[in-house]
Amino acid sequence: MKICTFIAVLLATGLSVAGEAAAQQPPTPAANATDDVPEKMPNSTPYGAPISMQKAQQAMQAAVAESNRRGWQMSIAVVDSGAHLVAFTRMDGAHLASIAIAQHKARAAAEYRRATRVFEDAAQKSAAVLALDDVIATRGGILLIEDGKIIGAIGCSSGAASQDDLVCAAGAATINK
Repeated sequence: MKICTFIAVLLATGLSVAGEAAAQQPPTPAANATDDVPEKMPNSTPYGAPISMQKAQQAMQAAVAESNRRGWQMSIAVVDSGAHLVAFTRMDGAHLASIAIAQHKARAAAEYRRATRVFEDAAQKSAAVLALDDVIATRGGILLIEDGKIIGAIGCSSGAASQDDLVCAAGAATINK
């Protein structure tokens, strides 16, 4: 019994000393740890002043014109740089669910400072992106950038993702020059 106790104490002491020695060792730096680190933060476009109602309506009208030209019925939302709704329209025949979806796409683009297409592409590689709050992983949300700053975003919904994105691009083109 005494031998077992002695061995247990000896092992515990040895493990404790080994743990302390390991804890005192400095971490080994990874070779070329900065080789794959980008120079600039991704999606670091700064937020600017909120889009004016006039510009929001111009973007929305361009999107509506593109949608009409193609015979598509869409819901179109424009948010400001704080992701607050500035302008919205639901064209005759656009499905009811597209109201919330268009607004969601515009908000997500503004809040995450990237087009919602980025989330769609990321979701195809890994479902982890879906764990982010308020993400919508489909095309149709595009930033509105003026003088290098985000002034808002436009979101479109009711068609296929590629149709939503095309209509949004027409609206964004009025500002993103």
